[in-house]
Amino acid sequence: MIVTFTDFGWEGPYIGQMEAVLRMRAPQVPVVHLQRDAPTWNPRAAAYLLSHLVEPFPAGTVFLCVVDPGVGTARRPIILQTPKAWWVGPDNGLMIPAARDQGLLGAWTIPYPELEPSVSFHGRDLFAPAAASLAQGESPSGEGIPLDTLVGVDWPRALREVIYVDAYGNLVTGIPGAEMPSSARIRLHGHTLSHARVFGAARPGEPFWYVNSMGLVEVAIRCDRAASRLHAGIGAGVVVEGLPGGDADDKGA
Repeated sequence: MIVTFTDFGWEGPYIGQMEAVLRMRAPQVPVVHLQRDAPTWNPRAAAYLLSHLVEPFPAGTVFLCVVDPGVGTARRPIILQTPKAWWVGPDNGLMIPAARDQGLLGAWTIPYPELEPSVSFHGRDLFAPAAASLAQGESPSGEGIPLDTLVGVDWPRALREVIYVDAYGNLVTGIPGAEMPSSARIRLHGHTLSHARVFGAARPGEPFWYVNSMGLVEVAIRCDRAASRLHAGIGAGVVVEGLPGGDADDKGA
């Protein structure tokens, strides 16, 4: 299975062009478009979102990940291997939290083909062909990369920021829900929010936090758009209060 994760959006030809390469080069391999609206131009936020979306996929999945504002520059196109999956995308940290959680085994560069790829669409011209090859059982053909040189290997395990705004205006953070007792509070854009287990337990119009289906802390308002009401978006800092052992700052852990 090949699973794509991109910031390409729902309009334009980009997903279709990339899928066409996958279908031509690996016609028997199913393709799942996991996400098309990852945080635009923001590999760091997208990385923490991706890391909480990959658990259900079977061993051997090839993740094709493209949030790549550095396309065409000296940043490396890479392949990562973990015990459960292959990862194909740019060396900008996008794949690191997810791959690190599974256990990084190796990393390789993706060689440039004889025909020069587009300087603006490595998703189609470099990453898709590499993903298709891996999905058919081929091994990486590029040079090995020391794992400690990968961008993002020193990033924290959690990110106390808003990393995604969904279609309902809910604010998804990079904080794992497992770290948050229900007694904890969070502060976001001057608002202090308490926990509610489900939307129906919250008062209409009152912001609250809960643990969403991805296992991340999310800020919401029952039947309203938290992003608009709180004037918050991707990158907004979150302060956590009331954790055991003292309050935490907004830098992540």
